[in-house]
Amino acid sequence: MAITYLKRGKADADRRQDDAQVRTAVETTLADIEARGDAAVRDLSQKFDGYTPDSFRLSQDEIDALIATLSEQEIADIRFAQAQVVKFAEAQRASMQDIEVETLPGVILGHRNIPVQSVGCYVPGGKFPMVASAHMSVATARVAGVPRIVACTPPFKGQPNAAVIAAMHFGGAHEIWVLGGIQAIGAMAIGTETMQPVHMLVGPGNAFVAEAKRQLFGRVGIDLFAGPTETMVIADDTVDAELCATDLLGQAEHGYNSPAVLLTNSQRLAYDTLAEIERLLAILPTADTARASWTDYGEVILCDTYDEMLAVADDIASEHVQVMTDRDDWFLENMTCYGALFLGPRTNVANGDKVIGTNHTLPTRKAGRYTGGLWVGKFLKTHSYQRITTDEAAARIGAAGSRLCMLEGFAGHAEQCNLRVRRYGGVNVPYAEAAPVLPSEKTATPEKA
Repeated sequence: MAITYLKRGKADADRRQDDAQVRTAVETTLADIEARGDAAVRDLSQKFDGYTPDSFRLSQDEIDALIATLSEQEIADIRFAQAQVVKFAEAQRASMQDIEVETLPGVILGHRNIPVQSVGCYVPGGKFPMVASAHMSVATARVAGVPRIVACTPPFKGQPNAAVIAAMHFGGAHEIWVLGGIQAIGAMAIGTETMQPVHMLVGPGNAFVAEAKRQLFGRVGIDLFAGPTETMVIADDTVDAELCATDLLGQAEHGYNSPAVLLTNSQRLAYDTLAEIERLLAILPTADTARASWTDYGEVILCDTYDEMLAVADDIASEHVQVMTDRDDWFLENMTCYGALFLGPRTNVANGDKVIGTNHTLPTRKAGRYTGGLWVGKFLKTHSYQRITTDEAAARIGAAGSRLCMLEGFAGHAEQCNLRVRRYGGVNVPYAEAAPVLPSEKTATPEKA
């Protein structure tokens, strides 16, 4: 196996040190919010955003006034993008059915898909107003039927961003708060004097937001660990360096720590892309951010074979994977660890981020090995139920259950089963003794058993 790193990013040890510093800062901040509530939230908003309004929650009049500042075209574009997200979410919801099945005569089992009752949707916006993130969280939660949707976004240049607020409102948010960072996550999960806590947190964010969600997991549910944006381009010599470099830097501009990886079996494409990245960084308006990410987190990996490229891609498990090869469908069929795939040169991650309709809140930091991204199903809890409708079934299941309980040493459990055998099967079973085999069990055929 010949895998060569033509460019490496920051060492893992350095990344872990960065994570440790973030972890400590978040822990201290969340403790402050728990202790001081609204006062802590207000102090943090002043410190990090320079924003301390009379109320962080927007009134309907304030929402309407902000939306009125947008042009008809801006509103139409927001509604168009949101409609694509909703259309796909509705199709996903329709695929999730409640079920009920009779597994044995008189034994009814089923499950119901019940919406989470309150959700906090975080929409990033301190550096770039992430209008699309409102569609992905708020509108998708609405499709799932969540009865209370709280949306938080930081101020942009000192005031609420009208486009983000519009997207939240059109998406169906019941409460809109202009709060960012750890203070927003903490307020939604812990609650304050003015904000009731939610049952679940969703949405992307920077390292501090992701770490706050991680620390609060268990107290509330979360969608996934959505840290800094990651992108990978898998390419061969069917495409050119301009496409590869553009797709890498298009995601690297998200932040100063956004990994961007080129994985290729073409040495020529690898070196041409390195050169093209330098050319683009000289003219890209967001070059300061993109260059920092590329310098510290950019990688170029050269492989000999497609099988090697597949193995490396699954090991990295990148959030966004742009595949531009002569066998895109082969990667679709064989890749198992990623956030989302973008197949072919006509497709790109920016369309997925903003408008095409799939959800852009995706797993990062190798979480794609065990979870997919945010989707309508994340807002639904699948709860099972059981019902026994005949005396014979109650006695038959009870007898087997009793013996299995005693096998594990649970006498009290066994008595729950024995009581049903006595009451519904007409068999006298002493307390804490395993139920006997009933006549129906003795004569049952293997097919019926």
